[in-house]
Amino acid sequence: MTAIVSRRTVHKENDLFRTISLTALLTGTLDIIAAIIKFYIDTNEGATLKIAGNNEDGPVSFLTFLLHGGPARMFQYIARGAFDGSVTANGSIMIVWGIVFHYMIAFLFTLLLFLMYPKITIGLKNKFIIGTLYGLFTWTVMNLLVVPLSRVPKKDFHIEQAGIDALILIGMIGIPVALIAHHYYSRQKSG
Repeated sequence: MTAIVSRRTVHKENDLFRTISLTALLTGTLDIIAAIIKFYIDTNEGATLKIAGNNEDGPVSFLTFLLHGGPARMFQYIARGAFDGSVTANGSIMIVWGIVFHYMIAFLFTLLLFLMYPKITIGLKNKFIIGTLYGLFTWTVMNLLVVPLSRVPKKDFHIEQAGIDALILIGMIGIPVALIAHHYYSRQKSG
């Protein structure tokens, strides 16, 4: 009997870790895709459609932007938060570090909501409200704690940009994690 109980416990723990890991991979990917698209729009690189080109020629197509280092710049920017300017000269390693940091942060935010979800649902029953509030929590932590403590150059605050950034975190992290956590814990109760 003890062996059966412990096997079920190990299976549930493995299933939880697997679910959290895959959810973090999904939400980290959704978030970086949204950030890349926002960066493309914000930098006005996509003002006109062109089949080919580079930044010196003016705006470029989204495909050209992707193929000529647009995402690499996003990951280098993320890595700048942990390293000083002299280290960022090595672009390739900074891209790798940026990817590692980005997905590590996505994993930590996913883990936190998964661990808190059963307690949160005692007071809040609506998974979309939970996801929205968690997306706002994620935005707040990132913008009031993580970014200010990093070495990323400070930007001026613009309310419309902050709103867009918050909506991205709500839609790409908060709601997906809340939906998956709800599904996971619902399955655990019925199983």
